[in-house]
Amino acid sequence: MKAIVLNEFGGVENFEEKEVDHPFVKDKEVLIRIKATAFNPIDYQMRRGAAESKLLKSNILGRELSGEIIKTGDKVSGFNIEDKVTAYVGSLASNGTYAELISVPQDLLAINPKGLSFEEATAIPMVGMTALQCFKRVKIPENKKIFIAGGAGGVGTILIKLLLANGNSQIYTTAGNSESINHLIALGLNNENIINYNEYDVCSVLEESDFDYVFDLVGGKMSDDCAKLVSVYGTYVDVTFLATETAKELLFDKATQIINIANYAQSFIKGEDKLSYYGKALKELFNRIEIGEITPTSIRLIGSLNVETVKKAHLLMEENKTFGKKLVMSIEG
Repeated sequence: MKAIVLNEFGGVENFEEKEVDHPFVKDKEVLIRIKATAFNPIDYQMRRGAAESKLLKSNILGRELSGEIIKTGDKVSGFNIEDKVTAYVGSLASNGTYAELISVPQDLLAINPKGLSFEEATAIPMVGMTALQCFKRVKIPENKKIFIAGGAGGVGTILIKLLLANGNSQIYTTAGNSESINHLIALGLNNENIINYNEYDVCSVLEESDFDYVFDLVGGKMSDDCAKLVSVYGTYVDVTFLATETAKELLFDKATQIINIANYAQSFIKGEDKLSYYGKALKELFNRIEIGEITPTSIRLIGSLNVETVKKAHLLMEENKTFGKKLVMSIEG
């Protein structure tokens, strides 16, 4: 099969198109012909050899896919050949998703919702599961004020929809341009609750506010603002693991409760059914989409399976030029 392989850690020049062996299908796995895959910031962090690279089990990157089952293992139940499925595979599959084929444990899979394209479906698992984990691990009373750094992105969009559906209306967030602001208003936020961080100092605008719940979906300098805005004994939800030392010190001084969010955490749990979490979470997200509670993530199609597409996607993510849209690669086959 054709795949885009990372020869060594470093720059995008280390990607190469190669013919590699077909994946082997174990008893409880299915072989999927990948139709689309989405890119995530963790991809370029792995490519660079950052801490996340310890999760790599293949030199083919990519962590989520949508495609069609072409073979099933002897002990697979509930899935059949020609089923259209989606999965967040992390490092739990035979290889990454920058490839034509992949062997995936059946517990990771969910049947695609009707009316959703492969490209739309593949954009949901990682951001959706992250948002769902944020929502479920932090039970927020309806009357509490919430600050979300980076609400216009994929995770923020789904998290905001989940919170609004739960009755949480006092949501404040940031955006960097008019397109993102309009997107947030369309989700149901009040214009006055959206701060353009390119025009205003976020903490100055919100200096009279005290947030018991803060979600940091950005990291870096924005984590400093999050640490300033969260109340003493408040809750700081960290999705990026990119908080500055200044932020960490202030969060400690305020005795905040810090909740770390990581999709791959479930894989460390002992027990045979540990992977079923992923399939169940994805099914819940797809069900919420089908009833209209949340909407599919905005996507940008950037090419087919080749080195130039992968390079382009990584550079756009590194330069923060995705503008709230999930970058998606179509894979013909």
